[in-house]
Amino acid sequence: MSTKGKVHLPVGQEAREVKGWFGAHKYLVLRRISQTFFLFLFLMGPWFGLWWVQGNLAGSMTFGVLPLNDPMILLQGMFAGHWPETTALIGGLIVLVAYGLIGGRVYCSWVCPINPVTDTAHWLHDKLNLPKGWQPKRATRYWILGTVMAVSALTGTIAWEVINPVTMVHRGLVFGMGFVWALVIGIFFFDLLVARRGWCGHVCPVGAFYSLIGTKSLLRVSAVDRSACDDCMDCYAVCPENQVISPALKGKDGSTPLILSPDCTNCGRCIDVCAVDVFAFTHRFDTHVEAPKDAVSDTEPPNRHAA
Repeated sequence: MSTKGKVHLPVGQEAREVKGWFGAHKYLVLRRISQTFFLFLFLMGPWFGLWWVQGNLAGSMTFGVLPLNDPMILLQGMFAGHWPETTALIGGLIVLVAYGLIGGRVYCSWVCPINPVTDTAHWLHDKLNLPKGWQPKRATRYWILGTVMAVSALTGTIAWEVINPVTMVHRGLVFGMGFVWALVIGIFFFDLLVARRGWCGHVCPVGAFYSLIGTKSLLRVSAVDRSACDDCMDCYAVCPENQVISPALKGKDGSTPLILSPDCTNCGRCIDVCAVDVFAFTHRFDTHVEAPKDAVSDTEPPNRHAA
């Protein structure tokens, strides 16, 4: 559809008019509920004495029987020369398989407590119409991930945990934030003033690790009705990894509509803000594309009563 002469509305406004506020923010709201839920699970014990889950996102035990361990931390430990116990290995394997199936970077958008901080920074960045700023190469986070493993091997420590903002937020909420506030505020202003979407998109080694895990994951977003796209660009505006959209949305006939890049966080914001419902959640084997709504089926029988 041509966009010549089209009035460009604020991002998401058309979707709000068509779907209503909740329909245009459904996955954003569900993500905030999910992030709050996981954070609350770990705080129930120290805050209210309900020890259903002991530990934090680095390693935990649920109801005393289900171990869950961050495989990136286990890997650092192995590089440091510390072979984990069997329970920890089982917990890491459970997490590895789960994120391998549903999508590694689901962790970033649905679980990580730093995500609301960086999302807020991006929202304010847009409101203030600030310049894009310095944009390190996206491969930077993989170099940092490799550096973390190398430092762990050289020092015999789990290096990233010294400054990991995720686990530091957990500890800060239990024992008092203190320096943690400075770290969180630093990440906020880094994304706001230095590099737009810089922390999650270019720096964080945890995101890099989980993107590697989710390379072949099942859960995918698909531009299933891409012929309906009116080039409003709202999906690009809200996507934290908008380089993943074009291959699926602008692909030629016969190309897959699936967003297959492991950088996709499955946040669902492209689905939220699309007023014409181009995008939908599906699985990696669902490659069908909706036919244009104004197209006439080739199998439609001829009109016998035509003059």
